[in-house]
Amino acid sequence: MEIKQTLEGTTLTMKIIGRLDASNAQELTNALNASLDGVKELIFDLADLKYVASAGLRALLIAQKRMNKQGSMKLCHVDETVMEVLEMTGFADLMTIEN
Repeated sequence: MEIKQTLEGTTLTMKIIGRLDASNAQELTNALNASLDGVKELIFDLADLKYVASAGLRALLIAQKRMNKQGSMKLCHVDETVMEVLEMTGFADLMTIEN
């Protein structure tokens, strides 16, 4: 997995590339913890995320809970395979998704 971050004012965009699973979900959580102070809008660009496992979903949920307290979060450009996982797990109902 690769994470590319862009901060514009109080909006942080995180582009996730590759696979988000147990081997690297903590890396995403660490990046979020280091980057979210002062952020009002968090955007995950998932166009190049090809696979998400339960550990990756947990990292997204942690981000959602934090952003509920300090602003908003949305998932953009969600790959069809990843969208299936979000729908099957109920995460699609918990998160704002824009394609």
